[in-house]
Amino acid sequence: MAADTMDFLPFHADEEAAQKLAGQRTGLAPIRRFLPEQHRAFFSLLPYLFTSTPDATGWPMASVLAGPPGFVTSPDPATLRIAALPRDGDPAGPGFSADAGIGLLGIDLGTRRRNRANGRIIARDSGLTVHVTQSFGNCPQYIQTRNVVARDTKAESAEALTGLDEAARDLIESVDTFFVASRSRADLGAEGGFDMSHRGGRPGFVGVHGNTLVIPDFRGNRFFNTLGNLLGDPRAGLLFVNFDTAEVLQLQGTVTIDWHPGEAAPDGAERLWRVEVARAWRTPSAFPYRSTFGSYAPSTLHTGIW
Repeated sequence: MAADTMDFLPFHADEEAAQKLAGQRTGLAPIRRFLPEQHRAFFSLLPYLFTSTPDATGWPMASVLAGPPGFVTSPDPATLRIAALPRDGDPAGPGFSADAGIGLLGIDLGTRRRNRANGRIIARDSGLTVHVTQSFGNCPQYIQTRNVVARDTKAESAEALTGLDEAARDLIESVDTFFVASRSRADLGAEGGFDMSHRGGRPGFVGVHGNTLVIPDFRGNRFFNTLGNLLGDPRAGLLFVNFDTAEVLQLQGTVTIDWHPGEAAPDGAERLWRVEVARAWRTPSAFPYRSTFGSYAPSTLHTGIW
């Protein structure tokens, strides 16, 4: 094995099962047990960080932490220090506790760069200290560029929804980007954990049928981190952001995967996954940044919508 791959982790059993179901095989996972220097520097540039944490039952919740660039630092290759806590009233807030698992997605919407870091919260005080056990980069596919600037607003109270109302459906059907929190089966141990990922497409790529979302899975990096997790534990958390109004919609739901949808899918979709929404929360003005749309990723332009 080459020296630069000595620290790579294997794919866990459910990721390998997902690759097999998809008819693909990736081999060694380019996932390190530590943060390489370029990832440590990247996280320090970000003004926001998308997160996956457990609720009281262990169900993943998706959320976002924010602060001025530099609010995330890396004092050593196995540690991220986050100088922020969840916003008041965040439904995901209680899950940010010491010894809880956490998945982190750093994504620069201006440059299409993204890196993930998963691990465990080892301290919560005025911020969070995270021990990193998995670190890996992702390609820039399906990331739409945006110019993001801070806005001086305070999040309003979160509203718990009994189901997806018309406003929630309109938001979901209008987005070109959303975020998905997942976790592996608990018995996979150190090879698994919580994870946060991104999905992108043209507006209309997420189908909404009552309280069910139908999401195309376009060709990606073939790691199957998210679908592998959902194969073993179908509970998911989703986060939709209205980048114009700063409204945030957080969902929890149960996922089923159609590995071979045939012609009943948008152009470019290799699979479909359906989310039966169980719980939902809407929070106006929760994302503390205003953005101006830039451009679609070239890969996005080759995908279809419902």
